[in-house]
Amino acid sequence: MSWQSALACWILRRQYLPQTRHPEISAEHARALTSKRVWSPPVPRGWQLREQYQESDWPLHGEWLDPEDAPSSARIPTILYLHGGGYYFCSPRTHRSVSFGLATRTGARVFSLDYRRAPEHRFPGALDDTLAAYRRLIAAGASPQSLVLAGDSAGGGLALAALVALRDAGEALPAGALLFSPWTDLAATGASIMSNDGADPMFCGASIARAAKLYLGDTPATHPYASPLYADLQNLPPLFIQAGSTEVLLDDARRVAERAIQAGVAVEVKIWTKMPHAWQLWVPFLPEARHALDDAAHFVRRVTSIRDDAQRSSTTSIAR
Repeated sequence: MSWQSALACWILRRQYLPQTRHPEISAEHARALTSKRVWSPPVPRGWQLREQYQESDWPLHGEWLDPEDAPSSARIPTILYLHGGGYYFCSPRTHRSVSFGLATRTGARVFSLDYRRAPEHRFPGALDDTLAAYRRLIAAGASPQSLVLAGDSAGGGLALAALVALRDAGEALPAGALLFSPWTDLAATGASIMSNDGADPMFCGASIARAAKLYLGDTPATHPYASPLYADLQNLPPLFIQAGSTEVLLDDARRVAERAIQAGVAVEVKIWTKMPHAWQLWVPFLPEARHALDDAAHFVRRVTSIRDDAQRSSTTSIAR
């Protein structure tokens, strides 16, 4: 664990963790705090940021990061990024560090989706927006074999739920998915909810079920499109999963990886020692965040260029 990561955990314990102990969740308060604290990296040299936040931009409501010198007909990968934030706060702007980091490491075009948030738009609003955006990308010429879904926390669970929904609809699936600290069980049944309570520098265990109710409304917490842990995971494309060993959501990543492997899905899962939830967002400050995105970029390049399923393998490893 680097000193930078130790400092990040100290900051989270002092500034963020106490807020998760409140018995009530205020989406307005969370959004206000995020807007004040957000750090936005500069647009990388050689790249162009295109913001699409008008009503007419739907379903591609959000922002693009494109390489400036790529011809319009270039067959380069496309990443559809889904930000975290418990389905009720954060935005593409708050997650530019990770979306920009993925773009520059892979050379891919990245579209970060501004999906509708709870409680104004409960389940399945975020999922419907994700599916609509994916379909629009395909209709606009992106091939499924060159497209990767990616997301952190709620966005990671949303990416996996979208894969399940697309498969159930009989549609062409993307080349793979990146899941960073994914929230896959809104029923909050993972053992790490309790065992890592106090060790997680960002969340208390009880906050997970409270946040789930804000998004679910009357929807059962085990609905497979809300909690993909409970879905049939057969015939999904390769998955790349990262989580921290002290996260209360550790078992959300670990259990879904196990179920996917049992279903015959190619899975690479890495549990990083003592990393905070969705630490990839701390790039470029944390060396572990840089290394994590380097590994993710390797996965993107691999699945968008290799078509032979026999060359894909399921692995479980511990990053040190």
